[in-house]
Amino acid sequence: MFDKILCVDDDPITLMLYKKVLTIANFSKEIDSANNGKQALTYFDNLKSEIVSNSNTVFPKIVFLDLNMPILSGWEFLDIFTQNGYSSVFPDTKVIVMSSTIDPKDIEKSKSYPMVIEFLSKPITKEMLRTLQLS
Repeated sequence: MFDKILCVDDDPITLMLYKKVLTIANFSKEIDSANNGKQALTYFDNLKSEIVSNSNTVFPKIVFLDLNMPILSGWEFLDIFTQNGYSSVFPDTKVIVMSSTIDPKDIEKSKSYPMVIEFLSKPITKEMLRTLQLS
């Protein structure tokens, strides 16, 4: 069980499904959410500020990330997270891409980001969580 995870998706029903499945699977103590990549970056910016003043700040070890979102897509989030030092502040945070597309190019592209550990098709299920290799 993880202390905290973050789910990033622009669809409120998908976010509700994440919370339901993750809670039933006893996957995390706390489930935070963001509606797009920009909100997710703001979330991590706020955590960075907390870390400066409190070394016991709990941050998400897993981010479930949608790719196709308005304002800032999952790809843009990954680019900024990688290039702007977030990955050095949060080196233990790993990303699981959740997408409704199964385009082989997207799957290959996701492998180019060191923090991406999995590419899964929506919707999330309890069975999917059991098969994840999260070491």
